[in-house]
Amino acid sequence: MTKTTLFRSACFLAAWLALAGCKKSFDPSSGAASPAQVVETGNAGVVTVDHPDQYPTVAANRIDEPETLDVTGSVFPDVSREIPVISMANGRVVDIRARLDDNVKKGQLLFSVQSPDISGAFDTYVKAAADEQLANKAYVRAQDLYQHGAISQAMLEQAEDTEKDAKADLAAADEQLKIFGVDKEHPSPIVKVYAPTSGVIVAQNITEAAAAGVALSGTATAFTIADLSSVWIICDVYENDLPKVTLGQQAKIKLAAYPDRILTGRVSDIGPVLDPTIRTAKVRIEVTNPGILRLGMFVTTTLLSRTTVTHASVPASAILHLHDREWVFVPAGQGQFKRVEVTSGSMLPGGDQEILSGITAGQQVVKDALHLQATVEAQ
Repeated sequence: MTKTTLFRSACFLAAWLALAGCKKSFDPSSGAASPAQVVETGNAGVVTVDHPDQYPTVAANRIDEPETLDVTGSVFPDVSREIPVISMANGRVVDIRARLDDNVKKGQLLFSVQSPDISGAFDTYVKAAADEQLANKAYVRAQDLYQHGAISQAMLEQAEDTEKDAKADLAAADEQLKIFGVDKEHPSPIVKVYAPTSGVIVAQNITEAAAAGVALSGTATAFTIADLSSVWIICDVYENDLPKVTLGQQAKIKLAAYPDRILTGRVSDIGPVLDPTIRTAKVRIEVTNPGILRLGMFVTTTLLSRTTVTHASVPASAILHLHDREWVFVPAGQGQFKRVEVTSGSMLPGGDQEILSGITAGQQVVKDALHLQATVEAQ
């Protein structure tokens, strides 16, 4: 046998084995569909499959939703709900019944002050009461004398005027004791100061044995009580985004401490002055506190505009997450699918996911992107 004959025999044997392998991998008489064969094309991101019907597509839905603006902010007390607690009497603090961060009720005793002002005020009251009694007796006597012609009308009028002055002095002295919180029937040099409202003590400026009173050279406020049932969210909004913010605009508030809770508030003020350094304005949002908001908390706020924007939505399974990017496969005709990068948004009811960019509503996408990607990677 010549070398040529041996070479031809080897080629025939190799061809026969290859044909036998092909017949074994696909037998038309079996009735089973052949596996999809994927062919990478020269166009990056485009693949060709033998049986595209194995990868059903769906049309992207259209959703219209308010235009949003995401900003960050912090929780602050509503200044209209902050009440200062002061002692009208000057003196030394002798007893403190509340501390910073305490929850207090209206009428609750907060602290006591030993004040020399009480002695002076009570002394003035006692003297005014005695003067009023004397002036009243003199006026009654003058009336009797006038009726009997013993004094002139001018003298009667003078006695009446003295009586009115004495009553005015007595009323002023009595009011002074009420301001100090002193019971005139049981006077004491100790003035008790009570909470004027219910809330949380957010500031404390006194300690035991410290001075207190409105005549101090420093602050006269011993405590500050804040009603935190409603609070403010103060956000920084960049100058370019200010046209998107309007008074009364709805805001969705997300808390870093409670990521599963979303609160709703309203824009109540847009600051008229910009920060010259970072070019932002303060935007104030009023929100009802369900009991979880604490002063100083960091929050993320989404402002919902009155204008709407149109986006697409697709089943979450149609989105392929690959290399920190997101993709969908769209039909490209002739058994081809093109991989398109998209930007996804929030999850929607029914298992759909919002698509912010990349495709439009009505566009067809592969329903199960992971299935097609797995086939591509298996080839």
